[in-house]
Amino acid sequence: MAFLLSNDDGAHAPGLAELERSLKEAGYDCHVIAPDRDRSGVSNSLTLDRPLHPLHLDNGFISINGTPTDCVHLGLNALYRDEKFKIERVIAGINSGANLGDDVIYSGTVAAAMEGRFLNKAAVAISLVGKKHFTTAAQVLIDLLPKIETLSLPERTIININVPDVPYEQLKGIEITRLGHRARSDNPVLTTNPRGKECYWISAAGEGADAGEGTDFYAIEQGKVSITPIQADMTHGNALECLTQLASN
Repeated sequence: MAFLLSNDDGAHAPGLAELERSLKEAGYDCHVIAPDRDRSGVSNSLTLDRPLHPLHLDNGFISINGTPTDCVHLGLNALYRDEKFKIERVIAGINSGANLGDDVIYSGTVAAAMEGRFLNKAAVAISLVGKKHFTTAAQVLIDLLPKIETLSLPERTIININVPDVPYEQLKGIEITRLGHRARSDNPVLTTNPRGKECYWISAAGEGADAGEGTDFYAIEQGKVSITPIQADMTHGNALECLTQLASN
């Protein structure tokens, strides 16, 4: 089985290196395509205004001057399209920082995984809720992959995993969760650059507002690994019946 690995922290990120190393040690065949720099927060964007240039790095990774979605799209449909590669699953990560609740809307890590939704095997996005214990997140994934193989998941499922930033032996277990919701973020910060021009910094994400039991926020707070199934279909099912009134006149 061959995996396509990507991320949004960039081709030189420590989480990606640990992901590739751990999977190869576990016997998986891995191909890595990642952005040439940090592209966190770019969501599912594709680059349409310029060409993409693959750069083959000394460690075997391929770096792309584009977004995480570009990387996976190019990998599956061009660079590793041949039958000999047989890419069966996309794994994105290990992200440096959480992808909880509303984070998935903006996350390039989740977007990279989502671009693998057409494959037979469910794509995986994995994030460390911190920046230290990447080996913990890698081991969690190695533990989970054989179990995921036994599941009959619906088509186009993406598995979003968040791992507490602690040594592996300090994890409190695994929780299957739903996405929580964050409170509204702080307002952008107005500042002035050295040339006197006004500019803004986007503020940090809001705290968990819907973060009670059963949510990904709560699982992480309890020291547990959070596993949330998500999908690209953004249809608001509960609003469909309400909106049918618009077409009934």
